[in-house]
Amino acid sequence: MISPLAVVSPKAKIGNNVTIEPFTMVYDDVVIGDNTWIASNVTIYDGARIGSNCRIFPGAVISAIPQDLKYKGEQTTAEIGDNTTIREFVTMNKGTTDKMKTTLGSNCLVMAYAHIAHDCQLGNHIIMANNVTLAGHVLIDDWAILEGLVAVQQFVHIGAHSFIAGGSLVRKNVPPFTKAAREPLSYIGINNIGLRRRGFSNEDVNHIQDIYRILFVQNSNVKKALAEIEKEIPESALRSQIVEFIHNSPKGLMRGFTPSDSDDE
Repeated sequence: MISPLAVVSPKAKIGNNVTIEPFTMVYDDVVIGDNTWIASNVTIYDGARIGSNCRIFPGAVISAIPQDLKYKGEQTTAEIGDNTTIREFVTMNKGTTDKMKTTLGSNCLVMAYAHIAHDCQLGNHIIMANNVTLAGHVLIDDWAILEGLVAVQQFVHIGAHSFIAGGSLVRKNVPPFTKAAREPLSYIGINNIGLRRRGFSNEDVNHIQDIYRILFVQNSNVKKALAEIEKEIPESALRSQIVEFIHNSPKGLMRGFTPSDSDDE
């Protein structure tokens, strides 16, 4: 049902059984999938591509132009996958010539007042709590969780199944399967609870822990740690995923564990 008090362009492509409540605006170049619910006072600008079974709460703004002075009006998109929930006053800007799109995957939850800047590429099953702020070009892999008030610097990569504590400032890459907290952002262990909830075996968890013990607890430099990991840790898909992430982190990783951190473990 589309409310007669909503302003919906006849050029927009609206799926079946879509609800659009009063005082929402939907511009021309918009696609909205089946069974999506859009609350009142939402603004959906040109370039929005919204999947099926999504929920978008009041005050959200989707596909506004980037807050980037280099943007010159190029036609780009902001894309949201299926079954994703966008809570109150979330803002998600469209892309620039870098990626040509900003993406948020399926089965995600983005809580109130969060911001997803231009050219961010976010995977599936991601949770961003209230007031999380992503600068441009941030990459977040599947199943990552960012607690409230986390702020992420541009071009940072956050790995799959990672967990970042509330109020953290993320200036360096966060490898997969880890927990991160403190200032400066530091390794505080692997994401045991999250991994077990998602079906990782005890053997998998111990395997991951052995890898990060070499990298972050022994406090070797990265080159030496990688050599030791490849020598001491049996080859596996998990090892390959972690090592590849590290190799692709030219701007560096978050800080390692130090003995003074142990009282918070």
